[in-house]
Order: sequence, then structure tokens, then C-alpha cells
Amino acid sequence: MLIEILKSKLHCVRVTEANLKYMGSITIDEDLMDAAGLIAGERVHIVNNNNGERFDTYVIKGERGSGCICLNGAAARKVQVDDVVIIMAYAMMDYEEARSFTPKVVFPENNRV
Repeated sequence: MLIEILKSKLHCVRVTEANLKYMGSITIDEDLMDAAGLIAGERVHIVNNNNGERFDTYVIKGERGSGCICLNGAAARKVQVDDVVIIMAYAMMDYEEARSFTPKVVFPENNRV
């Protein structure tokens, strides 16, 4: 049996930009991606602490060290600049592996590791 389990999480980062004129996704500072074990193209779930929106999209690499958290395309309508969001990725694992797996949970300060 496979179960879906939390793989990584960026907890309480601030949205720095919302770009409607882009083809969907979330741009994340590459330092934050590395800290959370995220890769370009990976599906992520996003929770907006300010308005309760929950949605998913995929990751695009942002400039390293920029602190960038930019929602693009339709997702830009679900946030405003300075909203606080949680970004989570999940992985499929067999039950035994999942029992001993520890997710990478990152608590950035000012969108920096």
C-alpha cells in the first residue's frame, strides 16, 4: 500500500509578487527550494493564511538569495503581495517507509533560510 505523506514545507513565507501575465506556477527563491528539498516542476500545495485559499501549482526556480515568492497566472488571483503562505509538497511512500520518514520543514525569516 502507498500513502501520501508530507515531504517538505516552507512555513509562513511572504508573497513578494503576484504576476497575472505569466503561465501559472509559483516562483520560489532557489535557496528556499534547496532548504525544503523542492525541485523545479514539482507540484506544491499552497495555503494562504490571510484569506484561507488553498490551491496547488508547480515550482519555478527564482533568483537565489532574492527571497522571491511569486504566484503566477491564475494563482496570482488567490493572493496579494505580503500575504503569508505555507508551501507544502507531498510524496508517495509505502507504509513502512512513511512511518520512519521525516519531512523537511523550513521556518524562514523574512523569506531567507
